[in-house]
Amino acid sequence: MTRKRQETVAFEKSLKELEALVAKMEQGNLGLEESLQHFERGIQLTRVCQQALKEAEQKVDILLKKSGQDEIVPFTSEDT
Repeated sequence: MTRKRQETVAFEKSLKELEALVAKMEQGNLGLEESLQHFERGIQLTRVCQQALKEAEQKVDILLKKSGQDEIVPFTSEDT
């Protein structure tokens, strides 16, 4: 598996796990200790996701500069 593919899988897996943790915590059926453990894991997963997004943004910046476009143009949906 390539590094790029591994990063994508890691991001997707982390995001999915984070969503599951949030859903469990929102139910309100967890004790304090278990809630704290889930919260701590959620913080770790958030950092993994933020790092992956930061790296993706840097790659986009590099690609734009290579193509001669120096700035990112905001996305506008054709529906709006």
